[in-house]
Amino acid sequence: MSNEIRNLEPKQLWNKFADLNAVPRPSKHEERVIAFMMDFGKKLGLETFEDSVRNVIIRKPASKGMENRKTIVLQSHLDMVHQKNGDTTFDFNIQGIDMYVDGDWVRARGTTLGADNGIGVATIMAILESKDIAHPPIEALFTIDEETGMTGALGLKGGILTGDILLNLDTEEDTEIDIGCAGGIDVTATRSYSQEEAPKDHSTYTISIKGLNGGHSGMDIHKGLGNANKLMNRLLAEAQEKQVIRVSEINGGSLRNAIPRESTAIVLVSTASSASFLKDLETSILAIKTEFKTMEPHLTISSETSSAASKVMELKAQKEMMNALYTAHNGVYRMSADIANLVETSNNVARVIIKDGEISVACLTRSSVETSKMDLAKALRACFELASCKVSFAGSYPGWTPNVNSPILNILTSIYEKQHGKKPAVVACHAGLECGILGTNYPKMDMVSFGPTIKGAHSPDERASISSAQKYWNFVLEILKNIPLN
Repeated sequence: MSNEIRNLEPKQLWNKFADLNAVPRPSKHEERVIAFMMDFGKKLGLETFEDSVRNVIIRKPASKGMENRKTIVLQSHLDMVHQKNGDTTFDFNIQGIDMYVDGDWVRARGTTLGADNGIGVATIMAILESKDIAHPPIEALFTIDEETGMTGALGLKGGILTGDILLNLDTEEDTEIDIGCAGGIDVTATRSYSQEEAPKDHSTYTISIKGLNGGHSGMDIHKGLGNANKLMNRLLAEAQEKQVIRVSEINGGSLRNAIPRESTAIVLVSTASSASFLKDLETSILAIKTEFKTMEPHLTISSETSSAASKVMELKAQKEMMNALYTAHNGVYRMSADIANLVETSNNVARVIIKDGEISVACLTRSSVETSKMDLAKALRACFELASCKVSFAGSYPGWTPNVNSPILNILTSIYEKQHGKKPAVVACHAGLECGILGTNYPKMDMVSFGPTIKGAHSPDERASISSAQKYWNFVLEILKNIPLN
């Protein structure tokens, strides 16, 4: 990593971000970063401990003259989404992130940057380490596994935290203060199918979709971006209308909370009809690329002959799954009737694996309204059950109900207006913030979420604005000075 990151302003923030990004921390594999954070707190001589699910809590007494202020909880999550480009060689379990400066942006080479939520973690670390920042009593809460189930927030028991105010540092537009978010639920469809010997006199083709933007399956779901799983199914279904194709395997998408960027399918077509198949496929590809030319300018779809596949799906299962994937809702399901331009309910068809007699389709359904979330989840269940799948619900977590009368919101709004001459946007978001979950065990805690501008989260295009980080840092320092008296 270039030292240019460490020389950025504010140096306290960027140096801690560089330290953090040297530690592997993909979701579900946070052992190293937990140890790193425990060591960090203990070396500072601060009360540092893990709870029963391995969230890390560090307590710092108030700076001189601030002892009579309310205790605040500064909260961010330790894990990061591990996405990389298909041609990037990188192991998130053992390698630190390779960062560089690109104009006003900090980026990573071929992978996610981890600014979500590493910038928030680094902010808290800088404050804990500081000797000259005025602040009230602090409880730093570093949660685990936010990106793949929010199990850290779900496992945090009541009574551990004593703070009156929680500042969640996980919002990605520096003009916004967030006071609400969506809940979510994982919807997984599975089934077995009979494999058949590959028919003779057939040619094998590998169809690949690459170059889609991808992105956050909540914050970016309304943008009309391409979903590689849906596009691949469309290609195969349109081909199947013209001639008999046999699917050997499909591998599309990766993480539930990332819009799928890539998909690969291995299919067989009778050698006699190969020319017709390829011609029809090109027609479908041209139609898709024309539809997505504005939103997905880097989309590539290719077909190549490949070594002969030995097994194919039974035709009945193949047709049923193509119909189910065509029917399964992807994207915005309902817009909020109460908050302008807010997505209320959506679904991301995130992962499709068909191989060796087994099918798995993973979706993440989000909503700020619990009943609407379950309505869409049940619609997906009905869709996949019609294709003889077993459908399970897991990882359900609640949304965060907005409180427009929040006292800490009023303080942040006033500070922002004084610093920038205009009011911030007070919003709810379609991402899953941990505030709603934390509020179940700490219902009296006053909560808001904010952060610097980060673009392309959950994709290798993730980038953090340098100028926004400075703006955000100044905002944080002023907030700490203005926490109310007990």
